[in-house]
Amino acid sequence: MYMTQDLARPRPLAEAPAEQLAQLRWVLTDIDDTLTLDGRLPAAAYAALEALDAAGIAVIPVTGRPAGWCDAIARHWPVAAVVGENGALWYGLDRDARRMRRWQAQPEEARLANHARLHALAQRALDAVPGSALAADQPFRLFDVAVDFCEDAGPLGLQAAERIAAVFRAGGAEAKLSSIHVNAWIGEWDKRAGIEALFAARFAPFASVRDQIAFVGDSANDAPLFGAVPCSIGVANVAPFLAGMATPPAYVTRAEGGTGFAEFADALLKARGLLSLEENAA
Repeated sequence: MYMTQDLARPRPLAEAPAEQLAQLRWVLTDIDDTLTLDGRLPAAAYAALEALDAAGIAVIPVTGRPAGWCDAIARHWPVAAVVGENGALWYGLDRDARRMRRWQAQPEEARLANHARLHALAQRALDAVPGSALAADQPFRLFDVAVDFCEDAGPLGLQAAERIAAVFRAGGAEAKLSSIHVNAWIGEWDKRAGIEALFAARFAPFASVRDQIAFVGDSANDAPLFGAVPCSIGVANVAPFLAGMATPPAYVTRAEGGTGFAEFADALLKARGLLSLEENAA
């Protein structure tokens, strides 16, 4: 097993052993500010997804984004499945059967019962932090509320985001910070729990294949998965979040966002003796 020597100081990705990268069969990745860069999905990141898929490596986005986005991503991106709303659900398209397979962490009755309570807490958070707003993608969410502090609102900064999160936690909800939203929900799940449910249903027990899984992320709500696999990677813009992370990534890229993800994909392909992204594009 490969572990970082100093949990507070991720090592440069260039120091990741080639044999560790070569054995990877799955790549889990956050989306916002991990696959995206400045709010857009760059060509380099999408090319990396295509190249990994062509190499037989299953890519699984693990995101705080809503169910509606997850359905579209599972259908249209070169991915094996998508875990959304911070672990509350997963969608995976069986392309041969032309059937979308779905799972959710909480029964529908409980989800509906929690809805009013969660939205009342959201209103308290908005009142407590002027300038914040419900996320534009809120209508497409099933299980959580996302309060925007840095996508269309603000930017308000991490201290404001922590104040938003504190309102939800005081009301008995879970709350996690991404680089753009505070996501809150009533229930016991996180990104790791969502991945474990997906692997149990579609692949293999998560614990049995941890050494064959990488996770790439950028912010505090990625910490459960940074600590779940030995090959965890933060893109360079993870730096502001590291001080508050109990489980930071083992490695960090030189580049930010989707460019950093492409840097990791390139290292993985080279470790397997495959064409680099540049050679694939030629």
